[in-house]
Amino acid sequence: MSDSYPLAPVWFVDVVGSSLVIVFAFLAVTYAARLARIQKSRLIWTYMLWLCAALALFGLSRGVGHIAKRYLLMMDMRDIWVSLRPYSGGINTIAFVLVASITLFFQRVQKINREILQDKKALETASREVMHLNRNLESVVQERTEELSRSEQKFRRIFESSMDVIFILDDKGRFLDINPAGITTLGYDRDRLVGQMGLYDLCTSGESYASLFQELHTTGFVKDRECLFLASNGSELHLLLSATIRRGESGETLNYEGIAKDITSRVQMERQLQQADKLASLGQISTGIAHEINNPLGIILGYTQLLLREQAPRSQMHDDLKTIEKHTRNCKGIVEDLLKFSRSTPIRKIPVDVNSSLAEVISLLGHQFELDKIDIKTDLDGTIPKITGDAEKLKQVFMNLLMNAKQAISGKGEISVTTRRNGNSIDISISDSGSGIAPQVMNKIFDPFFTTKPVGEGTGLGLSVSYGIIQDHSGRIEVESRPGKGSTFTVILPLNEQSAAEEAL
Repeated sequence: MSDSYPLAPVWFVDVVGSSLVIVFAFLAVTYAARLARIQKSRLIWTYMLWLCAALALFGLSRGVGHIAKRYLLMMDMRDIWVSLRPYSGGINTIAFVLVASITLFFQRVQKINREILQDKKALETASREVMHLNRNLESVVQERTEELSRSEQKFRRIFESSMDVIFILDDKGRFLDINPAGITTLGYDRDRLVGQMGLYDLCTSGESYASLFQELHTTGFVKDRECLFLASNGSELHLLLSATIRRGESGETLNYEGIAKDITSRVQMERQLQQADKLASLGQISTGIAHEINNPLGIILGYTQLLLREQAPRSQMHDDLKTIEKHTRNCKGIVEDLLKFSRSTPIRKIPVDVNSSLAEVISLLGHQFELDKIDIKTDLDGTIPKITGDAEKLKQVFMNLLMNAKQAISGKGEISVTTRRNGNSIDISISDSGSGIAPQVMNKIFDPFFTTKPVGEGTGLGLSVSYGIIQDHSGRIEVESRPGKGSTFTVILPLNEQSAAEEAL
């Protein structure tokens, strides 16, 4: 033991150095683990962690071996050390093999990691590009959506605010949608029209409906086709219709889209102009014819009456002469109507109480109406002002309309006479419970010499004369009628400034 004292410093250094190797090895492992934990994406710190772990194993084996060796030798236990030394050397060898293996493996792993990082970078680049494209796509989609929304709102505004009728029909011709102008023009509730009614319910005849859809299916569209429809109140509507048919990919009918313009007022004005032209032309012709016929008729009537004085009553000659007299007087009546029709005498403009004129005419015809079992009901607005016009001519108009209403009723019936203030005009309506006017003759009732009465019971000039008189008063006559439901003639007379001033007083 005393021989070994000079080696004490060497042993001390060996033991202390071995202890420090163990401490530093574990510190290195701890620090490498912390770096590997903080920067997981860097493979070098993982490599350093495993390398430090292998070196720590070597340091632990080496340090423990040296300390154990010194201790066993100092304690005179060389045999034990000799037995343990191979294990210490084996552990050291394993540690160096691990260091070498980790280094070699790291190169391979580093290569793979580099490839993975490159792929990751490429994926990140691709991901950024996809995200950029996605943002652009979302932006484009949003812009397109907003554009479509604006377009839809624009066309919806046009659809809603258009003064023309815009409609969509399904493949069966039923209404799918219609704009407010269509609801107003047709007069039906939207809930009733959409889903429950079709265009066929509005057409005046099945033939016109079939013709319209045949043209649609043949050409794919119709343009500016004049159609006659019925409004909810039974009045006729003249519509200028354009429509197209929408088909699917296989050619099947999807729906129909159309637009129609209400030209009823224009048609009525055209008819009034045509009527005025007819009246003017006929007036010129009638004046000449009436004068040429009236003189011979006067002579025939005069000689007939002279011959009647010489014949015995109830003789054959007397009866024949009476027949001549009767038909001559009928001819003179027609001539007088022609002269009234053609005579353009100026209107005597005086204040006229419409209610009083109507009451006078009704009183005059009352007894005759009672005999025919026709009841006249009046609803005269006592607040309407006087108008300026020709009282006698207006009475003639009222009498013609009342007589027409009487003749339209077969048997017991009712005639209603009403007056109303309507803005700057007065409406005089005469309605009957008769058979009504057939649609095919509605456009002809104001034509001169047109009549539906049997031969010998009318000249066909009454309504024509009345129409001319009301025109001379700057008014108009409107007619509403449905077969079997009776007719209503409405005389519309304007109020002039004088009438308005008198009303104000």
